[in-house]
Amino acid sequence: MPDFFLFINEILWGSVMIYLLLGAGIWFTVRSGFVQFRYIRDFGLSLKNSVTPQPGGLTAFQALCTSLAARVGSGNLAGVALAIGAGGPGAVFWMWVAAIVGMATSFAESSLAQLYKERDAHGQFRGGPAWYMARGLGMRWMGVLFSLLLLFAYGLIFNTVQANAISHALRYAWDVPGWLTGILLAAFTLLVIITGIRGVARLMQWLVPLMALLWILTSLTITALHIDALPNVIATIFKCAFGWHEAAAGALGYTLSQALTAGFQRGMFSNEAGMGSTPNIAAAASSYPPHPAAQGIVQMIGIFIDTIVICSASAMVVLLAGPVGHATEMAGIQLMQQALAKMIGPWGCGFVSLIMVMFGFSSIVANYIYAENNLIFLGVDSYRSRWLLRAGIALMVVIGSVMSLPLLWQLADMIMALMAITNLTAILLLSPTVRLIASDYLRQRRLGVKPVFDPARYPEIESQVAPGSWDDLPRQ
Repeated sequence: MPDFFLFINEILWGSVMIYLLLGAGIWFTVRSGFVQFRYIRDFGLSLKNSVTPQPGGLTAFQALCTSLAARVGSGNLAGVALAIGAGGPGAVFWMWVAAIVGMATSFAESSLAQLYKERDAHGQFRGGPAWYMARGLGMRWMGVLFSLLLLFAYGLIFNTVQANAISHALRYAWDVPGWLTGILLAAFTLLVIITGIRGVARLMQWLVPLMALLWILTSLTITALHIDALPNVIATIFKCAFGWHEAAAGALGYTLSQALTAGFQRGMFSNEAGMGSTPNIAAAASSYPPHPAAQGIVQMIGIFIDTIVICSASAMVVLLAGPVGHATEMAGIQLMQQALAKMIGPWGCGFVSLIMVMFGFSSIVANYIYAENNLIFLGVDSYRSRWLLRAGIALMVVIGSVMSLPLLWQLADMIMALMAITNLTAILLLSPTVRLIASDYLRQRRLGVKPVFDPARYPEIESQVAPGSWDDLPRQ
C-alpha cells in the first residue's frame, strides 16, 4: 500500500501538479496584469474597516487570520523540514517560487469566491469553489465533487496530520502520552468549533498574529546571532535549487527535480494556493472596498505571509543549525526541534512544541470551518450533520495523536493534488471573469475613486451572481 500511494503521488506531483501549478500561476499573473506586484499597495485599503464587525460577513482581517490559521500548521514547521530533507536547501527557493506565482492563483480563486457568494439562512455570506463551479460554470456536479473531496481532506486527513505532528512534538519534548494529547486537543477543538464561523474568526484574529510573531521573532533572533553564516546559507539555497551544489561541497547532491518537487509540494501544503480551501473563508468576508478584487488582494498577501515570511523563518532555523539528523516522513517536527535545540539549548525542543500546538490547533479549527461550509453547499447542514462532522474531526484528532501512520503525508499529498486539479480546472475556465474583475478594479483605481463592483455593468455575470449579494453592501 505505501508503494502504491508513493507511485500515485510521483505521477501526480512529478508529471501533473508541478506544471499545472506553475502554469496556472503564470497564466493568472499575466491575465490579472501582474496582480501580485501591482496591487500590494492596496493591501491596507482592503483591510480598512476591519476593526468593527461588518453586516452579513466577517471583517477582512478576520477572514485573513482564519485563512492563515488553516495555512499556518505543521506544513510551516514539519513540512519545511521535510522539504529540505527530501529536496535539499534548494527546495526553499522553489517554495518561494510557488508562493510568488501562487499569489496570483490565490487572487483569482478568492476573487471568484467573493463574486459568487450568497447569504445563508442566518444572513452570513457563504461561498467558495463549489459555488463558483455551480454559478459561474453551471457545473453543480463539479461543485459536489469538490465539496466531497474537501470534506474528506479537511474533515479527516489534514486534521490527522496536524494532530500527529502535535503529538510527536509533545512526546519528543516532554514525553507526553499520545492519548492524552489527543483527548485534550479534541476537547479544546470541540469547545471552539461549536461557536461557529464568527466565534472562530474572533479567536483567530488574536491567536494567529500572536503565534506568527513569536515564531518570526525567534527566527530573526537566531539569524542575528549567526549573521556571519547567513550569506553562505542563502548562496547554498540558490545553488542547490538548480542542482549546482556538488556533493563534495557538503550537500547530498540533490537534483533540480528533487528540489523543485519537494519545494512545490510542501509549499502548496503550507500556503494552499490553488487548492480551493482559502476561498471558503474569503467568500465569508464583507469586502471593503465592496469589490471582489479587494478580498482577492487580502488573501494574496496571506500567501506571502505564510510562505515568504513564516516558512522562510523555519527554513533559516534548519539551515543555520546545519546537519542534525535524517528527515523521514515521521521525523519532520523532530528535525525542527533538534535544529532549534542545537541553536539555543535543550529548551528549544519545548518551545517548538508550544509553537506546534498553536499552529496545529488553529489549523484544525479553521479546517472545520471549511468543511462545514461545504456541508451547506451540499444541503446537508442540519444540526445532526454538523455534530457528525464535529465528532468525526474529534475522532480523527485522537487517532492521529495515538497512531503512527506513515501514510498520512502521502494521503494528504494525494488528496491535495486531486482538490487542486479540480479547483484549478474551474478557475482556468473562469479566467475571463478573473480578468474582468481585475480590470474593473484597476479601472476605478486609475480614476481615483473607491472601487465598487456593479454587476449591472456586466449582464452575463449579473445573471450568475446570487440575488442581493452585491446590492446592499456598505459603500463607505
